[in-house]
Amino acid sequence: DKVANKETVYTVAIGSALAIPDSGLTIAVDTFLPQFTMDGTTLTSQSNEPKNPAAQIRIMEGGKEVFKGWLFSLYPTTHSFNHPKYGFTLVDFIPAS
Repeated sequence: DKVANKETVYTVAIGSALAIPDSGLTIAVDTFLPQFTMDGTTLTSQSNEPKNPAAQIRIMEGGKEVFKGWLFSLYPTTHSFNHPKYGFTLVDFIPAS
């Protein structure tokens, strides 16, 4: 929350969505790549090592998709979601057990 200068960390499972309390926004995580790489139009992971973690997300506001893109933990401002009040970053991940 940029206005309140408040940061909250949420955990969202791959393939799941989370309604952000009191925001009107829902964030869905579609894909996670531990070592994101891009070759032309092909997006893949070079390995299972977390060398460039990235999550493909969708953000809905009022039921309408307002953002679809990637969050990168090493590059938080790359392709970031632009909203006057809220910002999102990939801060960590929980490996599958």
